Amino acid sequence: MNADKKLYSLLVVDDEPGTRNTLCSCFPWEDIGFNIVFQANNGQEALDYIRQHPVDVVLCDIRMPVLSGIDLARELYLSKSPTKVVFLSGYRDFEYAKKALDFGVKNYILKPAKYKELVDVFSRIKSELDEERSRYEHQDTRASDDKGQDMGFNLEDEVINTIKKYVQRNYKSTTLEDVAKVVHMNPNYLSYYFKQKTGENFSDFLTEVKMKNAAELLKNIDLKIHQVGRMVGYSNAKNFARSFKKYFGVTPKQYRHKGGNN
Repeated sequence: MNADKKLYSLLVVDDEPGTRNTLCSCFPWEDIGFNIVFQANNGQEALDYIRQHPVDVVLCDIRMPVLSGIDLARELYLSKSPTKVVFLSGYRDFEYAKKALDFGVKNYILKPAKYKELVDVFSRIKSELDEERSRYEHQDTRASDDKGQDMGFNLEDEVINTIKKYVQRNYKSTTLEDVAKVVHMNPNYLSYYFKQKTGENFSDFLTEVKMKNAAELLKNIDLKIHQVGRMVGYSNAKNFARSFKKYFGVTPKQYRHKGGNN
């Protein structure tokens, strides 16, 4: 595969491990332009992940415990998330799934998912994402051409500084959509813009800010680890521990015992 090929991020949500694993491992996602970044057992796990790591597309079952696919679609719609949703729907779910039209869900794949249907739906979504990205790149080029180079760099610096300062102040609960409103950008375009100007993904920057603040809070031994997690925006202690270990290479408990000398 061409290393330069743009892969869009995909999150797969299904409470049946067998179905989920088959979908993830038995279909050539990268060949049609997608990379599976996370697998979730239910809509709440998926929502928690998306709030920390914005993704391009969610492929999810409709009937799930904790938070259903319909409820997940509603939450994404209300938060103005640019994430596209594809439902895995049983025949009996189809009428139920029509409710999601109100939340911008236009794509359904009937269970059991067939190879050709997956290719058709996701090829169409990739074309939409390609068009959006091309439009944003064209927008960015025009904006650069319309202003003097020095003025352009000053404005770009100001926008990036505004984004970073906002995240530093609001890292506990902020999302890509929140920041996009502050700088008056479309969330997808902001994600692209931030990467172009800083060389870093917005989600990685947000995680970095959370983790550095968590490391400081862990120095206070009066705070329990799960409390520190909540203070930096993680309602689930396991998700916090997982993110912390991925960033620092050790668990929060190990970090604290070592005195934070990492």
